[in-house]
Order: sequence, then structure tokens, then C-alpha cells
Amino acid sequence: MELSVQDLSVTRGGVPVLEGVTFCIASGEALILRGPNGIGKTTLLRTVAGLQPPLRGHIGLEREAMAYAAHADGIKSTLSVRENLGFWADVFATGDIAPALEAFHLTALADRVAGGLSAGQKRRLGLARMVVTGRPVWVLDEPTVSLDTEAVALFAQAVRAHLAGGGLALMATHIDLGLSEARVLEMGTFKAKAPDPDDFDGAFL
Repeated sequence: MELSVQDLSVTRGGVPVLEGVTFCIASGEALILRGPNGIGKTTLLRTVAGLQPPLRGHIGLEREAMAYAAHADGIKSTLSVRENLGFWADVFATGDIAPALEAFHLTALADRVAGGLSAGQKRRLGLARMVVTGRPVWVLDEPTVSLDTEAVALFAQAVRAHLAGGGLALMATHIDLGLSEARVLEMGTFKAKAPDPDDFDGAFL
């Protein structure tokens, strides 16, 4: 499997933020997007995941192969940890949630209501959803926010296990993920040029 992005340009609020983005990720590989706040990392991930259309360019992989995790944890606070993961396992028809519980050290918390978890525990639960999706491509936006050092190491282990199983990962972060083997792509290279103020139509694209 391969995620191929060719000459991709993306917009935020109708304004181009990145242009000409090109990369390729093969099975067993991870790519980390880096760049300052506001440069368009989240916009790029949302576009790759099929949540918004690109301005131009090509994404060479079906959206159904991807699982996307944004800044929000994506959990139901009134459900238990087990029920939250069970819901997503049912949605993706993957069944067993035990590997996800174990990967993020949530087994002892399985019957606790999610609303009563700490910020870091909620984040671990949100990331554990990726395991139960069964999707080969993980698209992750700032995945280790709210995680302590030990939990970041758990996340890195989970990603490595995913890659070892033939999956691939595309991530955006400002934080060291503990994945020294991952390639890094600097987004500053693809920063879009500001519209020409004399181009009235271009200024409102």
C-alpha cells in the first residue's frame, strides 16, 4: 500500500495556504509534517483524509483506507472506556477491543466513565480508537497533546506496531513523538504565495 500526494494545493477559509505539496509514504513508513502554527498542517491533513476538497492536485489512495484523529479526542463522556471503543469497533466491524486497551494501558480503566478521566487518559482513549478501526493508514493531528512521557512512549510503540503490520502513518506535530525512524517534511517549503492585490478575483479564491 502507498499514500501518494502529488502537487497538492489546499486552502483555509478560501485562502491558499500550501501549494505544490508532494510526498509518498509506503507501507511500514511514517511521515511527520512540521511547521509553525497557522502554516496549514491541519488543513493538509483534513484534505488528505477527505474532509475538505483540495484546490488542485492528486491524492493517490481511497479515503476508506484512512482513519483520522484530530485535536479533539472524539469520545463520548457518558460512556465507559470499554463502551467508547466498542462503539468504534462496531462502526468499523473489527470486533475485539482488547489490543487497543492493552496498547494504551487502558485495561484497568475499561469500566470507568470517560468523562471522569484525566486529560491524558482521554487522549489515550482517543488514540486507542485508531487501533480498533482496522484502517491501514493513520492520519494524526498533534497526537501526543496532553500526554506525559510514558504515554508518548506508548503511542510510539503503537505506531511501530501499526507500521510492522503493514500500515503507514502521516502525522503533524510540534512535539518529539519518539519516532526517530520517521521521515520529516517541512511545510515551510510549500507555503503558498499571497494573492496579488491587483488580482481582484484571486484575492477572493
